[in-house]
Amino acid sequence: MENPTSETQKEVTDSRRINTRSFPYVLDLNLPSIDWNISAPWGQGGFSAIGSDDLSVFTPLETVQITPLDAIIPTRRISRRESVGSVGELGRRSQIGPARTVSTRMAKSRPARPFSYLASPVSGLPSEDTLREETEYGDESPLYNPSSAHRSRFSWPPDSEGLESKPEYPTGFGLWIMILALILSIFLIALDMTIVATAIPAITNDFHGLQDVAWYGAAMFMTTGGFQTVWGKIFKYYPLKRGYLVAIGIFQVGSILCAAAPTSMIFIIGRAIAGVGAAGVGCGSYTIVAFIAEPKKRPAYTGILSAVFGIASVLGPLVGGVFASSATWRWCFWINLPVGVLPLVTIVFFFRTPEAAKPLDATLREKLLQLDPIGTSMLMGAIVTYLMAVHYGGQIYPWNSSLVIGLLVGSGLIFIAFALLEYWQGERAAIIPRLFCRREIFLSALYSLLLPGALHTLIYYIPIYFQAIRGSDAITSGVQNLPLIVSAMTGAVGAGLFISATGMSTVVMVGGAAFGALGCGLSYTLGMDTPTGRWVGFQIIAGFGLGGAFQIPVIVGQVSVDAVDLSSTTALLLCFQTVGAALIVSAAQAVFVNRMILAVPALAPGVDPMRVVATGAGQLRSVFTAEELPGVLAAYLVGIQSTFMLACSVAGAAFLLATILPWKRLNTVAVKETGGAA
Repeated sequence: MENPTSETQKEVTDSRRINTRSFPYVLDLNLPSIDWNISAPWGQGGFSAIGSDDLSVFTPLETVQITPLDAIIPTRRISRRESVGSVGELGRRSQIGPARTVSTRMAKSRPARPFSYLASPVSGLPSEDTLREETEYGDESPLYNPSSAHRSRFSWPPDSEGLESKPEYPTGFGLWIMILALILSIFLIALDMTIVATAIPAITNDFHGLQDVAWYGAAMFMTTGGFQTVWGKIFKYYPLKRGYLVAIGIFQVGSILCAAAPTSMIFIIGRAIAGVGAAGVGCGSYTIVAFIAEPKKRPAYTGILSAVFGIASVLGPLVGGVFASSATWRWCFWINLPVGVLPLVTIVFFFRTPEAAKPLDATLREKLLQLDPIGTSMLMGAIVTYLMAVHYGGQIYPWNSSLVIGLLVGSGLIFIAFALLEYWQGERAAIIPRLFCRREIFLSALYSLLLPGALHTLIYYIPIYFQAIRGSDAITSGVQNLPLIVSAMTGAVGAGLFISATGMSTVVMVGGAAFGALGCGLSYTLGMDTPTGRWVGFQIIAGFGLGGAFQIPVIVGQVSVDAVDLSSTTALLLCFQTVGAALIVSAAQAVFVNRMILAVPALAPGVDPMRVVATGAGQLRSVFTAEELPGVLAAYLVGIQSTFMLACSVAGAAFLLATILPWKRLNTVAVKETGGAA
C-alpha cells in the first residue's frame, strides 16, 4: 500500500510549480521545520517555503506581496552557546528553475532562548530578536552591483519602489560641530593619560611619599582597558547618546576626585574612576563617528581623532609640567570640568541617534549579563597582578622571589581563565568569540596590543631623556617633543586620507610598523650630546609611522562587521589598545629601572642604586655631586635606551603581524551603508 503522505506531497510538487518569470531565484532551505515569509516586488502571487525533509516542497500564497531577496530574514533564533556555523548553510543551488542562485549564509545573532521559532512579519524590519543574515547575489542578479558584490552587509528594508533605503548623514555646521566635540573629548581623555608624567614630583611632595607612584598612571590605564568592552555592550543595549553623556559625567567625577584628593589613595581612586569614563568616551566617540560620517569619509575622520589622541598624549607631560611649575598640579584635573562641558552640550543639542543605533530589545537581566561583570573583573584582576609583579620585580623583591613569581603565574592563569570564560559565554562575553576569531579582527587586535605600547613608551621616556640626560626642564622637554607630535599628527591624518582614497589599510599598517620600529631603533642610539638634527629626525620617523598606523585597526574592524556589531568591535579593539599600552609601558618601566640598577655599580661606584631610583629625572643634578653625576647619567641613559629597544621589538612584532593581514582593499564607498553602529 502506498504512503498517502508521499502521494499528496508528490501532487503538490508536480502541480504547483513556481513561476520563474516573476520569481527568478530559488531557495533551498536546509533547515528542519522553519517558517519563512518571502516576497518580491517584481512579481505577484508569491509562495511560502516550508522547511521539511523534502526541500523542494512549496505552497503557493495568492495574497502575499513578495519583498526583495536581500530583505529575507530567517526567523530562527539560536542559543548563546550554539555555534552559528553549526546551523548550516541556508542556500544552495536548487534543481528547480533557472541556473541563477542566491547564496544566503547564517550570520550574527544576539543571545536568545535555545531553538525558539518565531514567525517574523511579512514586511518591514525584523524584530531585534530575529537572526540577521548576510546575502550575496551572483553576477546575474538584476540587483547586482559590482561595488557591493562579495561583501557582507546588513540590508535595510526597501522603499516603495523596491530600492534599498540609505541613511542620511549630517552635513555643514551640524557635522563639523559634532566632529569638534568628539575631537575635544578625545583630546581630554588622551591628555589625562599622560599629564601626570611631569606632575608626579609635585604630587608626591603633597602626599609625602613615592610608594604609590606606579599606580598614578596604571590605575587609569587599567580601568580604561578593562571597561572598553563593557561600554561597547552598553552602546549596543542602551541608548548611545545617553550612554555617551553618562561616560563624560563619570570622567568628570573622577577628575574632581583627583583634583580635590586629600590623600594618595583618594587620588588613585579618582584616576580609576576617570579611566572608566574615559573608556566610554573613547569607544563612544569612534562609534558616533561611524554614524555621522559617510563611509567614504569615515577613515579620514578616524584619522583626525587618531591624530588628536597622539597629539594630546605627547602634550600631556608638557601641560602637566606647566601647571605643576606655574600654578598647582591640581589644575591638571580641574581644567577637565569647564572644557568637558563643551562636548557634553554639543552632543545633547546636535546629535540625533539614527535608526541603526537603536538599542537592542532585551530583559534587564539579559542586559546585565551582556555586560559580563565576571569577565570584566577577571580581566582587571589579571592586569592588576601583572602590574604588581613588574612593579615589585627587581625593585622591592628579587625576580626569583616567591611573591613575584606567584604574581606572574597568577596573572597568566587569570588571563587563561578569562579566555575560557569568554569562549563559554558566547554572545554574552565582553570579547565576543565569533568576532574575535575572525581573521581581520584577530590580527588587528593583536596589532593593537603591540603598536600603541611602542608609541606610549616613546611618549613617556623621550621627556625623561631630555630632562635627565640633557638637563631640560618640563616645559623645554615638551618643546623638544614637538617633532614627535607633528609627525604623529601628519601620519594619522595622512593615513586616514590615503585609506579613504585607496582602501589599502594593510599597506599603512605594514609601513607604519616598519617606520615605527626604525624610529625606535634609531632612538636607541641617542647619547649624552646627540646633535639636534638626529634626535629631531628620529622622532619624525617614529612619530610618522606609529601615529599613522595607530588607529587603522579600528577602521579595519568597523568595515569588517555588520552594523549591529560595530560598537562591540570598536570596543574590543580599543580594549586591546589600552591594555597593550598598560602592559608594555609597565614592562618598559621595569626594564628601565632594572637596567639602571644593574648599571649604577659599574658606572657610578659608591652610589646607592635605590637612591638613583628614588630621585626624579629633573633632580639628578641637584641631588648628586659633580663626581657622581656623570656615572649616574650614564646609568640613566642605559635604562632609557633599553626602553627604546623594547619599543623597537614591539613595533617589529606588530610589523610581522601586519604582513599576514589580508592584502585587499577596504570597501570605503558602499561598505556597511547602515549608518554606523548599534
